Amino acid sequence: MSDFLDILTHGRRFKAAVKELSLIELKETAEKLNKIIDDREQQLQAEQAANAERNARIADILAQIEDSGLSIEDLGDLAAVKPAPKKRAPRPAKYEITVDGEHITWTGQGRMPTVFKKEVDSGKSMDDFLIPGMK
Repeated sequence: MSDFLDILTHGRRFKAAVKELSLIELKETAEKLNKIIDDREQQLQAEQAANAERNARIADILAQIEDSGLSIEDLGDLAAVKPAPKKRAPRPAKYEITVDGEHITWTGQGRMPTVFKKEVDSGKSMDDFLIPGMK
């Protein structure tokens, strides 16, 4: 817990921390704190109402399932099966270079390979390594 919260939640420490405030400043602080409390209560009530509505819908669906002569176990196999996510095809190489007989390609995505970086640092352009037909 932060020091601020330690002070705020401890009676004597809080009293010592606010002793320099005037009565008007204390009342303004109390109003701000009450506003925060009211907002938090409204948020909690909204969440509880949403959960109650959700639970009522679930109960309705379960009742419909039971009325149709099915059980949750009958749906278990359907609910557990999810289609495998499709993998995208790898990007085609956009740049190529041959160093010491080794052919190195790069898609232009991600970190630039060291061999390309050395060549660019020595004054060459990436267009020099562009694979014909790639742009």
